[in-house]
Amino acid sequence: MLSSMLSTLSTTSTLSTTSSVVSMFSTIGVSDISIITVICLIALLSASEILSASKYWNRRLSVMLNSAIIPMVLTFFLIVGYKVMDVLAH
Repeated sequence: MLSSMLSTLSTTSTLSTTSSVVSMFSTIGVSDISIITVICLIALLSASEILSASKYWNRRLSVMLNSAIIPMVLTFFLIVGYKVMDVLAH
């Protein structure tokens, strides 16, 4: 009796957790991700410019920041392309 109640409770709990996770991911759209991407890109570019003028700048830091900036720039161009195609489609 107790084991059947616990299995029913865990199944119900798992289903509600799964549906809430799916609904959370379905509400995140391109616009939300694009805002986060642009903010991260601005922060990385700002950090790169500020640190390049400081005494902490070295080749290792440059490579690290560039390895993070390059994918963000590519993502930014993809977002811009997507938005242009969306505007042209309507």
